[in-house]
Amino acid sequence: MSATVAARSILTQLHELMASRMHAQGKLNQVVDIIGEALHSEVCSIYLLREGMLELYATRGLNQSAVHVTRMGVGEGLTGTIARNVETLNLAHAAAHPEFQYREETGEEKFHSFAGVPIVRRERAIGVVTVQHLDPRRYDDVEIEALQTVAMVLAEMIQNAGLVDEEGMDGLSLNHSGQEILTGLALVKGLARGHAVFHQPRITIEQTVAEDIEAERQRVYLAFDKMREQIELMSGQAEFGVEGEHEQVIETYKMFAYDEGWSRRINEAIDSGLTAEAAIERVQQRTRMRMREIDDPLLADRMHDLEDLANRLLRIVSGQLGTAASGALREDAILIAKNLGPAELLEYDRRRLKGVILEEGSLTAHVVIVARAMGIPVLGRVRNVRALVREGDELLLDVTVSSMVIRPSADALESFSMRLARSQERQAEYAKLRDVKPVTLDGERIQVMMNAGLRDDIPMLGLIGADGVGLFRTEFQFLVSAALPARERQARLYRDVLDGADGKPIIFRTLDIGGDKSLPYLRNETSREDENPAMGWRALRLALEREALLKVQARALIEAAAGRTLNVMFPMVSEPWEFEAARTIFEKQVAFLKGQKRILPEAIRYGVMLEVPSLAEMLDQLLPKLSFMSIGTNDLTQFLLAADRSNPKLAERYDWLSPAILRFLQRVVNIAKDYPVDLGVCGEMGGRRLEALALIGLGIRRLSITPAAVGQIKELVCKIDTREIGEAMKGWLANPPADMRQTLQQWATERNIEVD
Repeated sequence: MSATVAARSILTQLHELMASRMHAQGKLNQVVDIIGEALHSEVCSIYLLREGMLELYATRGLNQSAVHVTRMGVGEGLTGTIARNVETLNLAHAAAHPEFQYREETGEEKFHSFAGVPIVRRERAIGVVTVQHLDPRRYDDVEIEALQTVAMVLAEMIQNAGLVDEEGMDGLSLNHSGQEILTGLALVKGLARGHAVFHQPRITIEQTVAEDIEAERQRVYLAFDKMREQIELMSGQAEFGVEGEHEQVIETYKMFAYDEGWSRRINEAIDSGLTAEAAIERVQQRTRMRMREIDDPLLADRMHDLEDLANRLLRIVSGQLGTAASGALREDAILIAKNLGPAELLEYDRRRLKGVILEEGSLTAHVVIVARAMGIPVLGRVRNVRALVREGDELLLDVTVSSMVIRPSADALESFSMRLARSQERQAEYAKLRDVKPVTLDGERIQVMMNAGLRDDIPMLGLIGADGVGLFRTEFQFLVSAALPARERQARLYRDVLDGADGKPIIFRTLDIGGDKSLPYLRNETSREDENPAMGWRALRLALEREALLKVQARALIEAAAGRTLNVMFPMVSEPWEFEAARTIFEKQVAFLKGQKRILPEAIRYGVMLEVPSLAEMLDQLLPKLSFMSIGTNDLTQFLLAADRSNPKLAERYDWLSPAILRFLQRVVNIAKDYPVDLGVCGEMGGRRLEALALIGLGIRRLSITPAAVGQIKELVCKIDTREIGEAMKGWLANPPADMRQTLQQWATERNIEVD
């Protein structure tokens, strides 16, 4: 007997039974007989989750007196284990299993073989259906598959009959109940407390038994066609453009999408009498069973890809193609996703979105760049998070220690709440400094500016009291666009930014794309096979090669700044001639617009980012031509130390307070003193209190940092005497201590300057 024939035989009888007017208990009593006879099994029992306990609700073969009497907790005995883990058990010798518990009132001591499958509703077990046999044998695959098919129909019947308490359903997660801690990779640090929201919501199957098998088959055929069409276009979608791995992902997806075995199994499930949705879910359950048995990590990853593709097919066939951003987002949402594109993240209400957790993700992914700008904490590479978390679970996200807590205990919640409250109190104190000018104890005015990249960032200028935008990343508009943004669209963004700044200076950095920030619509130019993307064909190097790209941006910036001062900064300059070439492109656009009688900017101030160490050797040639210069400490540090900042093994080597880094910065400051150039620092270094203290001691008087750090750096500035810290830094750099970080920390502590 094939699985299809067995399942169809059972479903035909169940369909008639479900249509009858018999009460629920009577239906379940008949169900166990139908299953037992079809599988030639002496015992068939149904357990339902009631008030948090699994209760024997109907049986064929066990003592009838045990019905509604035998109860067990989730995780207790074989049946409880099935419910807890939401997995199938198939045992030739039940008593040999470590979780076996004998219940005297059932009279089951004479039965040796045992098989059970969970009855699943909305990703959680609401019951278990079991079969037992006198002889010690494992049930055949066709019998288990038939049993799983029945369980799907039972889930619908049980829910419609109201036999399972909603409280019972909510009390059991997909795999576990109670607190669980997961770890991952810190992508954007921060704290968040909220409830789980799936980026691509789970599909709830409302109807399992098909009315018209051919109609269901046609629905699946059309869904497969649409899915395959999506995959052919997938290489251009942001959500798959991660670290060059997208090609491998797409090839794996194609392999599964065109796999005849997968589509055949879905068709067989439809033949047995299931709807299209139920058939896909039925095959997915089989996949999940096999995934649990796979030890090979590579093969397990491929099975995860199949799971992801099955979810995509399920959404297509059910017509539910939207994401959680399409509907009303809850007030304290923590988004769960396999991966996420930057444009997808921007669709969410940033006031309600508290954090993001990804199964994949990397430090250089586009979505991480945007999330950091939005101030949203992100934890990545959390394995199986979508399987271990259910929609609505309470979550505690602490990316400072690279961990998350699912369904926290009272103690964990109290501890986290205290930390979160302290953090919020500090932020409230910093907010009070909005209108306070950052002036040191000895009267030095330090410019504290913020980094930005989105139109929506600009209102933060007034809210936090920043002196301006020291780095506006113009590439964000390109990263979140499906096609190259037209000049008019670019100009509109730049004009809106300048208008919103209300006279405060904005420094626009020209495009920094390429390397690890590839654009699908410029694939040949931004996706070169660089072994080290950070030092590859990117930023100004790429822009000078693609001169038209820089010309369009130059004209957009000049038009947007009509009648105002335009501050333009070129990234990744390694030699003076690159700056000259870029400035020439801008000046030619100025001349063109002047000939067109267009209103020009009142002034154009040109600057560069010092990120490439070689530029420091040519400052005497370059500084006379500049209005300002910003030191990009993120890239500069990794270049100087030969330490990739995205490599966890080099985390301790990537140290901004290394004497070598500080001496380099001191040399740049000393050279710049001889020229009328505004010198500052852009990057995370300036947003950390201890590092900011060191920078001010070196003579840096302009910092451009993340908006979240502006308040705390302003507070720090007001406690510093620049002469005192300046003298201390000179001494330490002349004769470096064994631990510069600890030495600086001790110096600050002795003066009651908080630098943690």
